Amino acid sequence: MPTWQVILLGLIEGLTEFIPVSSTGHVLLAGHFLGFESPGKTFEVLIQLGAILAILTVYAHKLVRILIDLPRDPRTRHFVLAVLVAFLPAAVIGALGHKFIKAVLFESPMLICVTLVVGGMVLLAVDKMRLQTRYTDVMDYPLTFALAVGLAQCLAMIPGVSRSGATIVSSLLLGADKRSATEFSFFLAMPTMTGAFAYDLYKNWANLAADDIKSIALGFVVSFAVGVFVVRYLLDFVSRHGFAPFAWWRIAVGGMGLGALAVLG
Repeated sequence: MPTWQVILLGLIEGLTEFIPVSSTGHVLLAGHFLGFESPGKTFEVLIQLGAILAILTVYAHKLVRILIDLPRDPRTRHFVLAVLVAFLPAAVIGALGHKFIKAVLFESPMLICVTLVVGGMVLLAVDKMRLQTRYTDVMDYPLTFALAVGLAQCLAMIPGVSRSGATIVSSLLLGADKRSATEFSFFLAMPTMTGAFAYDLYKNWANLAADDIKSIALGFVVSFAVGVFVVRYLLDFVSRHGFAPFAWWRIAVGGMGLGALAVLG
């Protein structure tokens, strides 16, 4: 694979992983129009390791604080349990549907474009709603709230839906404010993306050649560097501007993708 393609896809992954626009959808669409193919779409999944490490780096202090408080603080234990409860549905459904997701959904650029557009419209609608805010701190989310968000996250197994978009929108509808909804999406990303990475690596390790590993490593480095920047500034951006800019971006990308598919196939 040309180095510039690897860098471009890593850049796209890092920029889009934590915003509600579907990083997987963007990477798959870019790969489709570039003529890029990886064994079992493994590159597209494994470069997410960079984004995982980016969020771990930015949240390192808070994660250490959670680990220290976990044995003695009931509120911290409740929060960790809530994240695990939210992660569980995706772990089960992702493992059971892994083959279908990779072989069918990941190979459907038309589906990706449609879900980008529809998801953008949903995001615009939710952003304009006057929703009652009941939760402003991720530490206070009830377990039933976390489970509902976890079930919503499973929709993101359809590329183009967006993992962060599904979790943020469901959190908002359940009474969270925009900042805490985005932060909970960050925390939920840690076990979800780590699990997806580990499972996909386990399933496809035998199919990877030396050149594939080099490409994945480079894509990981690029996505990590860009992901750190996005995570550092996204919460403040969302607090000021809401989600409308991301919604219009989704609609624009999905619309251009549909046009390109109609012309180029």
